[in-house]
Amino acid sequence: MYTEPFVTPENIDDKLKEWLARIERHTHPRPHLILKPEKCALVVVDMLHYFAHPDGRVYLPSAGAIIQKIADLLEYWRSFSGTVVYTRHCHSGSEDLGMLGRFFSDYIRCGKKESEIIHELSPLPGEGVFRKNTYDAFYNTGLDEFLRSESSEQVLITGVLTQMCCETTARSAFVRGYEVYIPADAQTTSSEELHIGSLMNLASGFAVITDTDTVCPGI
Repeated sequence: MYTEPFVTPENIDDKLKEWLARIERHTHPRPHLILKPEKCALVVVDMLHYFAHPDGRVYLPSAGAIIQKIADLLEYWRSFSGTVVYTRHCHSGSEDLGMLGRFFSDYIRCGKKESEIIHELSPLPGEGVFRKNTYDAFYNTGLDEFLRSESSEQVLITGVLTQMCCETTARSAFVRGYEVYIPADAQTTSSEELHIGSLMNLASGFAVITDTDTVCPGI
């Protein structure tokens, strides 16, 4: 996979302003949709060694820019015992690759270091961790049931890759009746074009695009 370091910890706040301005020019505001943290589950998608660690086989250079943003969101959510869930994408072998195995030549192996969540964002006891083997975090997992048991009505989706697992999960959440919120500075992917394109797609009909500081001011 081609990857480029299109955002860094040093320039992410400036990049965020550019992204939000561009999205605003092409979408309509939805003031009636308001994120309510006590009703919103924080979803951390696939922040794995494979993608988010410099030693990872498909390391995304831009991942370093969002780790602290996600950490800030985790700190805020944990401060009021909010609902936090993680996904771990991995495959047990060729038998569960599905279309991904026909589309890509590489895959994340379950039980290997590459499938582990990076230590900076480690789950705490009691936080849900859902293993998945396709883009959609709701498909053949217990995520929906878990969120409903927590009385979650909204989801705030963070992680990687913006246009793949994050976007597919966002669309799936929308179809299931959840209000979807996307912090543009807490997701990333392999190029800026893919990142902004995905955010614009979601803003057009599936999600409210926001940012970390707006969601948790003062962190």
